[in-house]
Amino acid sequence: MHRSRLFTVFTIVFLDLMGFGLIIPLLPFYAEAFGANETVVGLLVASYAAAQFIGAPILGRISDRYGRRPVLLISIFGTFLSLLLFGLANTLALLFASRILDGLTGGNISVAQAYIADVTDERSRARGLGLIGAAFGLGFTIGPALGGVLSSVGATFQTDGGILWAYALPAFVAAGMSLLNMFQVYFLLPESLTMERRAALAEKPEGRSAFSLAALMEAFRRPYVGSLLQVRFWFGMAFSMLQTIFPLYASVQLGLGARDTAFVLTYVGVLAVITQGGMVGQLTKRFSEPALIFSSAVILAVGLFAWAVTPNVPVLLLALAPIAYGGGVLNTVLSSTLTKAVHRDEVGGILGVSSSLESATRALSPSIGGWLIGALGAWAPGIFSGTLMVLVTIYIYVTIVRHIAPGAADQPAQV
Repeated sequence: MHRSRLFTVFTIVFLDLMGFGLIIPLLPFYAEAFGANETVVGLLVASYAAAQFIGAPILGRISDRYGRRPVLLISIFGTFLSLLLFGLANTLALLFASRILDGLTGGNISVAQAYIADVTDERSRARGLGLIGAAFGLGFTIGPALGGVLSSVGATFQTDGGILWAYALPAFVAAGMSLLNMFQVYFLLPESLTMERRAALAEKPEGRSAFSLAALMEAFRRPYVGSLLQVRFWFGMAFSMLQTIFPLYASVQLGLGARDTAFVLTYVGVLAVITQGGMVGQLTKRFSEPALIFSSAVILAVGLFAWAVTPNVPVLLLALAPIAYGGGVLNTVLSSTLTKAVHRDEVGGILGVSSSLESATRALSPSIGGWLIGALGAWAPGIFSGTLMVLVTIYIYVTIVRHIAPGAADQPAQV
């Protein structure tokens, strides 16, 4: 592995997610300052995921043809502009514009994953992608806490020209992090695609490089790639339900306030860093990837059912441990396996599709989870997610573990 490049990519993802974490907890309050109700806040949150659903696979495929480095620069620059717009927003329409722009250009993570796939071999790829997961968890652990501090500092400033500094200051700091990331990519990160590979790609038919609904459906129809993408989507539905409605659950079920909820999420972030940064690499040396996908899905299902019946915070902390482990391992190993199931010149495209599916689940899960809590109770999302993961586990066993030998991939999908 290219250790210096891995460290640079780790830093880029860490700063990107820390900047993301700075503003996400403030988003509902910012929108409410312009008169948004709960439904509009939900649409604002979903607008980012919906835009990323469109943008991520396109950026991934472009990176396969023109290189990871230019697409990373474009993506990070889009994030930079969106954060400036977020901080300067004085209407709800501008808030929506900032989140949609960030979603459309927010292919940073999937392109960073493609870069890791370029500079690692198949044996070390899961470990390299685990570092991305660790950077993700660490950035999202520190970001919300720092955002709360900056929001308090910003609230002491006098409102100037319509700028709400309690929300603008964290956004401007996050924009500064994006600017630092652009400098990192430009000065420290060499291109991972060789000139020979890019020349070979340029000779391929144009349709090969385009992302389309037909190409996506073709990928789903292939037994191996399609199975992995199916698992990605349904696992994402179960896992993102916990991520997106946890603050509401914590308030309704356990009576936790914003500070205590942040402490619990920090605990989950630390577990994610330990799992993806330290454990995944060792696990992939000892076990096959299909075995890890199956076992982590089982463990995640157990954790989600435990979450459903949690009576207090200590039990909740115990339940979150298998959830963090199962979700962290499954997420990382799925990405690693997908990169090995397609041609090397399609890695960016397939990771973009994977990211797009994940974005779709983040748009759907909050609505389903909120309805379940309101209609049935705080226990319902855990039962729903746990049951979904049981079905996913059966599907993994039938389509991946039992019928497909380890390392036996399809002919690469044209995505």
